[in-house]
Amino acid sequence: MNRLRIFNKAGDPSAPQNKHWYSLKASGEAEARSIEVYVYGEIGTWGITANQFVRDLAALDDGVSPIVVAFNSIGGDLFDGLAIHNALSRLGERCTGRVDALAASAASVAVCGAHKVVIASNAMLMIHNPWTYAAGDAEDLRKVATALDQALEAIIAAYKAKAPDIDEVELRRLVNAETWLTASEAVALGLADEVGEGVSVKACLGQGGALQRYQHAPQALLAQLEDPPEPIPPEPEKPPIVDSAKLAVLITQSCTAAGISNLIEPLISNTKLADEATVNAAIINAKAVRDLCVAARLPEFTQQFVASGLSAEAVRCRLFDKLVSGGGFEIDNSLPINDDPAPKTQAKQPDTNAIYAARRAAQTGVKA
Repeated sequence: MNRLRIFNKAGDPSAPQNKHWYSLKASGEAEARSIEVYVYGEIGTWGITANQFVRDLAALDDGVSPIVVAFNSIGGDLFDGLAIHNALSRLGERCTGRVDALAASAASVAVCGAHKVVIASNAMLMIHNPWTYAAGDAEDLRKVATALDQALEAIIAAYKAKAPDIDEVELRRLVNAETWLTASEAVALGLADEVGEGVSVKACLGQGGALQRYQHAPQALLAQLEDPPEPIPPEPEKPPIVDSAKLAVLITQSCTAAGISNLIEPLISNTKLADEATVNAAIINAKAVRDLCVAARLPEFTQQFVASGLSAEAVRCRLFDKLVSGGGFEIDNSLPINDDPAPKTQAKQPDTNAIYAARRAAQTGVKA
C-alpha cells in the first residue's frame, strides 16, 4: 500500500456529509479580541481536515488573543486529529478546548491538545483503539498491524500529554475497551480540567448513523444524535358553520331600523354573509358612511360607497375631493322669501294739471 489511513471504529468510511458545521470568528476590539473555532462534524476527508483547520486559524490568529475551540464530533482520521492536537498545543495557555456535546475517537485526541479542556456537564468523551482497513498479502497485513500499534502509542502519548499523572495501565485498558466517559469521569482521569454548564446542542449534526456502528455507544446519546421525526402538523380547524339566512335577516332588520333599507343589497353583496362579526362591522360602517354622505349633501353616493366596501375614513376623503373639485353645493346667505317684509302701499299724489283741464272741459262742453 502506498497510503495508510487510520480511522475510528465506525466501519466503512461514510459518504461526504453536508451537515457539518465548521466556522471561525474573531470578535471584540483589539484590546479584548477573542477567537472562537467550532469543529462540529467529522475530522478528516469527509469533514474538517487538519490542513483546513490550521490554515484558517493562522489567518485569524494574531499571536496574543485567547482562542476557544469547541468540539462536537464523532471523530474521523486519526492523523488529522493528531495534527489538530499539535496545532492547539503550540498555542499554549491561550487555547481552551471545549466539548459541547461529544468528542469521540480522533476528536478526543484533538481536544486534548488544548492547554485547558472544559467539558459540558451533559457531554461525553470517547477513547478507543485505532482502526483501519487493508488488503494484500501476509507481509502487507503485518505492516498494517505494526502501523496500528504505532498509532496506538501516538494516541496514548496524546492523552498522557494532557493527563501526565494518569495510570497508563488503566488508560490502555480504557482505550482497548472503547470507553465512553462522562464529564465528571473525564475530569477525574485528567483528560478534562473542569465541568462546564450543560448546553443543548444537536450533537454531530445528523451523523448519528455513523455513531451507531460503535460497539458501546450509549443509547441515550444515540437518541440525542438522531434527527428528530418530523412533527405531525395539527389538523386545521374546521370553519364554523355559517347560517347565511340568519345573517341576511340581521342585515335587513338592522338597516330597516336605521332607515337605510336601500343599503340591504349592497351589504349582503359586500359581506358575502361570511360571519356575524363581519356583518355587524359592515352595518356599523354603513351607518357611518350614510351620515357622512348626508352631511356633505351627497346622499346619492351612499350605495356606491357601501357596495365598494369603503371604510368611513376612505369615504370622508372621497367626499372631500368631490366638494373641493366643484361638485359641492352653493351657500345662499339671503333670507328666505317668506320672511321678507311686506311692501308698503303708498297714496297716489294729486295731479293739479289734470284737475284744471277737467274743470275747463266741463265749462265749455269740450272733452279733453
